Amino acid sequence: MKRVLAPLLLVVALVAIAVAGYWLKRPAEAVAVSCADPLAGCAFSHHGATVSVRFSKAPAPLEAFELSASAPGVTRISAEFQMVGMGMGFNRYDLRPAGNDAFAANVTLPVCVSGRRDWTLTLDVDGSRYALPFSTR
Repeated sequence: MKRVLAPLLLVVALVAIAVAGYWLKRPAEAVAVSCADPLAGCAFSHHGATVSVRFSKAPAPLEAFELSASAPGVTRISAEFQMVGMGMGFNRYDLRPAGNDAFAANVTLPVCVSGRRDWTLTLDVDGSRYALPFSTR
């Protein structure tokens, strides 16, 4: 009986550890941010400070553009582009500090073979996630 019980308990413990690890590491839900025109810039509040985000030109799949952000007191910003209900693969960009609380990165939208144009920019600002919907041309 001990020969069966010990391995069974070990398997149950390993499964419990894996489930707990997944549960604790899952990304936080993103806060929806209204952004009428990312070319003109959008602003939202992050822990009492105003973060502003701007695209350098109208985004189109496979055409690079600059994503810039101004975020006082922030140490790290990353960006991902996804579509609702459609995985777009790994496309995370780390914005680099550009001085005076500014961050920037050259980014490229992935190709959507279905022709959809509805995107969501998810910004991770020091561990807090914000979702900014936008459309391409």
